[in-house]
Amino acid sequence: MRISELFGRGRPVFSFEFFPPKTDEAAVSMLATVKDLAEMLQPDFVSVTYGAGGSTRGRTVELVSRMQSELGLTTMAHVTCVGHTRAEIAALLERLASRGIKNVLALRGDTPGGGKFEPTPGGFDHASDLAAFVKERGRFCIGGACYPEKHPEASSADDDLRWAKHKVECGAEFLITQLFFDSEDYFRFVERAQDAGIRVPIVPGIMPITSVSQIERFTQMCGAKIPGELRARLKRFEEDPSVVMAIGIEHAIRQCRRLLEAGAPGLHFYTLNKSHATRSILAAVKAL
Repeated sequence: MRISELFGRGRPVFSFEFFPPKTDEAAVSMLATVKDLAEMLQPDFVSVTYGAGGSTRGRTVELVSRMQSELGLTTMAHVTCVGHTRAEIAALLERLASRGIKNVLALRGDTPGGGKFEPTPGGFDHASDLAAFVKERGRFCIGGACYPEKHPEASSADDDLRWAKHKVECGAEFLITQLFFDSEDYFRFVERAQDAGIRVPIVPGIMPITSVSQIERFTQMCGAKIPGELRARLKRFEEDPSVVMAIGIEHAIRQCRRLLEAGAPGLHFYTLNKSHATRSILAAVKAL
């Protein structure tokens, strides 16, 4: 199924994101996690990221194919500009199409090690260029990324919003946000996006906090902020992982309920290949 067809049916669209493991053993474990979440929570779709380096890229196609064929899930493959020429991306899209994959998340991507992005000769400079390239093939439903708190490389929030709109004009049929922890940031962004003429669904991206050091690293990379009160609670119990996870789950449940009550079209969970936090949060949300 094309993901764009899931929206507008009178209920939220729930989805999970995973990353491709580096070993066969870890891949088996990850598929077990996906099966566990799928059986209990019945997500509308799942996605698999595309590594910045070359070691796990081949697994993205393999995993979305297995999730779709073996688990019966609607899947979406992430595709990035990093390290690929147009010809290589065309070949990747052909592989996905041959496996029956109908959905692609078109991203610029980050360079290995987090350095400054450098376009590959013969490749693409921007996610919007990639989205347009995918659209030309006419086989895929295309998703894109957006940033409620501004992309860290954008010169301004307005400039960032212009790029988001351009991405939609180039073919993105829905947008998924970067992680955020203050729902008001999402609401303000959606209002600005609608005022700018963006009419596609904007799905909030949710990352359950399970580790203080990990979430601090993630937020530094993507430019998101942790609200002061939440940060203080997390720092107070930084050395107790079980309490940190409980705080993270509690916050995410409140956040998700607020988002859905205010009309968010769904929730996209960054699972980090773990099931407990996501299972607890979505079970509580669905119990409403």
